[in-house]
Amino acid sequence: MRAAVLVFPGTWSDSDCMYALERVGVPSRRVWHRETHLDDDELVVLAGGFSYGDYLRCGAIARFSPIMGAVQSHAANGGLVIGICNGFQILCEAGLLPGVLMRNASLQFRCQDVHLLVDNRASSFTQGLDPRHPLRIPISHGEGNYFADEATLDRLEDAGRVAFRYCDASGVVTPEANPNGSVRNIAGVLNERGNVLGMMPHPERACDSRLGGEDGNAIWHSMLESVGVSSR
Repeated sequence: MRAAVLVFPGTWSDSDCMYALERVGVPSRRVWHRETHLDDDELVVLAGGFSYGDYLRCGAIARFSPIMGAVQSHAANGGLVIGICNGFQILCEAGLLPGVLMRNASLQFRCQDVHLLVDNRASSFTQGLDPRHPLRIPISHGEGNYFADEATLDRLEDAGRVAFRYCDASGVVTPEANPNGSVRNIAGVLNERGNVLGMMPHPERACDSRLGGEDGNAIWHSMLESVGVSSR
């Protein structure tokens, strides 16, 4: 497996993602937003940043980029897609994931470590994670407040499509552990098929002990193991 890291005007976490992927043995390439082709065996990564300056709404312009047609097809064919921070926002705007990301409830930009409870271990992204041990992963966003109507939220819950929730260091989901006001403490969601994940925290920034921790690598390892590639 190799990875295709998408780059839109304003993307700036592509190098971070490529560094993290390299550390778990995944070669990667940058794919400019004007390209229209993705390989079938690629992990598609929509990295963080401020695509198109976050004009209109975060991700609202990027979802019309030519590469997004290939992302839609890739996901429909069962290919793995992960959107991180701005990438999550783009996936929601493109209709690949439900809900929207709004301004943080505090109306402040938040850059801090958070803890994540693994809520679903049945997906490629989470099957190797231990629900007894919350992940410590940083966030860096001003529009990370996940929202969907109650009917949509209930469908997500019933189908096990909530991937991560914000929790405290001991794994308890509390309002105080929620950094942005997301409904039901949701930090990441899956599509119906389970091959598309959107999450606000940045696993690529928790890939090296020199950066403060390596918990983010567990997500990359899980994806690799789901396709039969050993990365440990």
